[in-house]
Amino acid sequence: MRFKITFNINGDKKLLPFNYQYYISAWIYNVIGSADKTFADFLHNEGFREGNKKFKLFNFSPLDFGKPKIWKEKDLFEIFRDQITLKLSFLLNDVAEAFIIGLFKYKEVYFGDSFNGLDLRVTEIERLSDKVLEETMRYRALSPIVISYQYPGSSFANYLSPENEEYPKLLYNHLRNKYQTVPNTTPLPDFFPFRFTLIGIPRSKLITIKQDTLEQSKIRGYLFDFELTALPEIHHLILSCGAGEKNSLGFGWVEVYNQTDISARPVSV
Repeated sequence: MRFKITFNINGDKKLLPFNYQYYISAWIYNVIGSADKTFADFLHNEGFREGNKKFKLFNFSPLDFGKPKIWKEKDLFEIFRDQITLKLSFLLNDVAEAFIIGLFKYKEVYFGDSFNGLDLRVTEIERLSDKVLEETMRYRALSPIVISYQYPGSSFANYLSPENEEYPKLLYNHLRNKYQTVPNTTPLPDFFPFRFTLIGIPRSKLITIKQDTLEQSKIRGYLFDFELTALPEIHHLILSCGAGEKNSLGFGWVEVYNQTDISARPVSV
């Protein structure tokens, strides 16, 4: 299920670091932990396991703060709105709606580092309408989608472009593995239709996590439009907890997209 959170910005200082995703992720964990520490610790430390992989089944969008002034030399956005919004999703049953709204309503939070950030207060949280799921859906990635692969003999993961010929297969495997970690779901058939179609030219984006700390890391993802043919359960998974990897850090947020007059390159698995 998806939610939209509206924040009021407190004070006149409205400078936000470019790499703000980690602050939001940490806040979500803190809010959940304030009500149920066991569940928050589970999400943070374990997630849902499939073999040696683990998945944290929530996702969030980029902040919507209109058209800011961009200070490239300082890696800062200067924001001119008094309100900003964030979309947030969980792979939870409908009965959890009131629980989630109660958790986040009227919370106060600071998104930023020791020098620049936003003092915020939640003024509204609302559940968004569920999308009608069809076998073939079109999506636009609003935050970078991450798919990685570690080649034999390599010490590091390689972040793949959707133009890579292995991308559809890796995306299929990732979604299948993620789905299989969800409790009380109907098992997927051994084979099901899966067709990934890249639309347009992908744009690479490098995000820094925990910037200027000893734990700093850089993650590369890609922004692009795509069409996907798959089971409704897979589309529900994508809309509930994101496409690709590292969704709990804000990667892989997509919106349904209906434009039809653009070129596409289909690849099937």
